[in-house]
Amino acid sequence: MSFSQIGVVGLGIMGAGIVEVFSRAGYQVVGVAESAAAVEAGKSNLTKSLARAVSKGKLTQDQSDEISARVLFGENFDLLANCDLVIEAAPEILSLKVEIFSKLDAAVKPSGILATNTSSLSVTQIANATSRPAKVIGMHFFNPAPVQKFVEVISTAHSDPEVVAEVIELGNSLGKHLARISDQPGFIVNKLLLRYLNHAVQILDSGQASKEQMDAAMREHSGYPMGPCELLDLIGIDTCVEILKTIHADTKLAIDEPAVGMVELVSSGKKGRKTGSGFYDYSERLDAPTDSNEAVKSQVHNDLLIAYLGDCIAMEATGYATKADIDSGMKLGCGLPEGPFEVIEKMGIEKVRSAQAELSERTGVVAYQPLPL
Repeated sequence: MSFSQIGVVGLGIMGAGIVEVFSRAGYQVVGVAESAAAVEAGKSNLTKSLARAVSKGKLTQDQSDEISARVLFGENFDLLANCDLVIEAAPEILSLKVEIFSKLDAAVKPSGILATNTSSLSVTQIANATSRPAKVIGMHFFNPAPVQKFVEVISTAHSDPEVVAEVIELGNSLGKHLARISDQPGFIVNKLLLRYLNHAVQILDSGQASKEQMDAAMREHSGYPMGPCELLDLIGIDTCVEILKTIHADTKLAIDEPAVGMVELVSSGKKGRKTGSGFYDYSERLDAPTDSNEAVKSQVHNDLLIAYLGDCIAMEATGYATKADIDSGMKLGCGLPEGPFEVIEKMGIEKVRSAQAELSERTGVVAYQPLPL
């Protein structure tokens, strides 16, 4: 299949970013949103992003103008009729996505492929809202889409293998690293990331460490760009709670149930940076969290890291994703300095296994035990 025109539904930061990715790659793009205000916001997001690229010398003004000229914005789904691929980038609400896909099914030509940018919801349920489930897949970009190089391509039991292969080829033309996986809540990156973030808040709830100690520990000991509480505030605590609910509904494990501290912050309207406060107050510019208690930082770093590495080992052991895709996902999707299997290689598997066993025994959490491999 030859892709010439790409559609994007939903023009928030993520949707506008996906529009930019395809228009930069030379594709004609149609961006659709539900209102004139949302369309204008999408245009503004694209304009600002391109202007930043020009100011940094990454694009010339002529190149920026050419990219903008390849994009048609509007409110009408009929504008998507001749698109070869349409990507939905609406909020993570299953009922909303189902409604959008029902409309896309009616508006887009029968040969058109429909993709959802969902980060955790069931692609299968979304596909079932259409008369063409074989042509529905997940195509999960990471924010900011023009910068982040990792894309999860999620197939369902209905997906036509040729459709998946065509989308993989299309993704490669964008210069992205694509991981081909099946439909499971959270996919690769969010399942691993959200369990790590949830574990951090569970530790915070227990009083074992402060948010500053945890954030400083992961920055200083593992070189992470942000600590867990900082990252929760950046992503949006409410978004993380909803993703965890989806994962927990599937696993039924206590470690995936949204931590009380997150739920309480959301209930009080503190959802992170977007509301001005979450774990931290953003009314003033914040410096990176620091703490001088090396003993606590060392312990909390060990606990968070070992539980996370164990989750990565378990995911690879099921055959869901390869070591290479897991490493790429956590580095390219989350900005971590090393992939988990690179860390395991440095530490040595026996050291990781013994640390898993100690963590499980000390906490009483069976899920932290090493696999009998």
